[in-house]
Amino acid sequence: MEIKDVLVYTEQHEFVKGDISFEDGIIKEVSALKNNGAEADADDALYAIPGLVDIHFHGCMGADLCDAEPDTIKTLAEYEAGQGITTICPATMTMSLPELHKIMANIGAYQGDTGAHFAGVNMEGPFISPANKGAQAAENIIPCDVNLFRELNGKSGGRIRLVDIAPEEPGAIEFIEAVRDEVNVSLAHTVADYDAAMAAFQAGANHVTHLFNAMLPFHHRKPGVQGAAADAGAYVELICDGVHIHPAMVRAVFKLFGSDRVCLISDSMRAAGLADGDYTLGGQAVKVKGSLATLADGTIAGSVTNLMLCLKNAVNNMQIPLEAAVRSASETPARSIGIFDRCGSLAAGKQADIVLLDKELNVRQVFVGGKAVK
Repeated sequence: MEIKDVLVYTEQHEFVKGDISFEDGIIKEVSALKNNGAEADADDALYAIPGLVDIHFHGCMGADLCDAEPDTIKTLAEYEAGQGITTICPATMTMSLPELHKIMANIGAYQGDTGAHFAGVNMEGPFISPANKGAQAAENIIPCDVNLFRELNGKSGGRIRLVDIAPEEPGAIEFIEAVRDEVNVSLAHTVADYDAAMAAFQAGANHVTHLFNAMLPFHHRKPGVQGAAADAGAYVELICDGVHIHPAMVRAVFKLFGSDRVCLISDSMRAAGLADGDYTLGGQAVKVKGSLATLADGTIAGSVTNLMLCLKNAVNNMQIPLEAAVRSASETPARSIGIFDRCGSLAAGKQADIVLLDKELNVRQVFVGGKAVK
């Protein structure tokens, strides 16, 4: 099949008029000619971008990864694909140990082939700080445990791509040193200062979970996790739903880290795609009203958006260039969890995961592995 006369997002992170051909689910050729006389914003051609990659969300359409039901991941994958998110790495929560074992066993058993590609999971908790738990359940928080992590990863079929920890907690640095060659370690739900965070990065951590949220503020005399991440060149997640982060801070993060280190995420919970009402997250009651999801005490409990809407919001309402936003929602997250060899850009030999957008950034067509998604 061939998609002709579109504005192709190239691996040079620019839009160029061209064509994309694919066969048997794989891109065969991308012919984007910079000197063909076409101006990117002077005609009605559609944008062709790589399918987005969400490495941190919990649920949608009433389902949550922690439900651990046979059809849970299928529900997530099919909804996300319809929104232009063609590869997913959903996140767990800080659950009890029996529940975590059940969740990981369900993940290990998943063999679905519909909807978005399932790249693995983000293990958010239980190795976090009780002092900055956010919407996580305090009674299930435990210290870092290498043997437990390996047991859970084994049950998942080796599908844990990220494990989130608070680096200031006892045993955290030893944990990082033990597992750094097995999984990407991310700093999350923490009260770490700059020195504690930097020690974690030096030990092998390379990622920060939802930057600014559930961590100490970025202060000019106390730069904290944010300052350490910038100095260490870590990947950082950013929620651009218009609730979690002020637009000025989003712009500042892109200037400080660059689109090659910023991973746009949605952090959505089960209410994404549904109406306002009462839901749950990690076993806790959540009230959803408009774009805001909160626990009973007012704590923000994830988002109710999706990654494509976050990209659109970043461009239209936060003045992030489209080229930078696309990179941060596709290539960068794919690189961060080690799957860029098969997705995250439009290049020969990669999965034919392609999204066509109009000039208002509305999704017009999605292909996952070369198959059109309705």
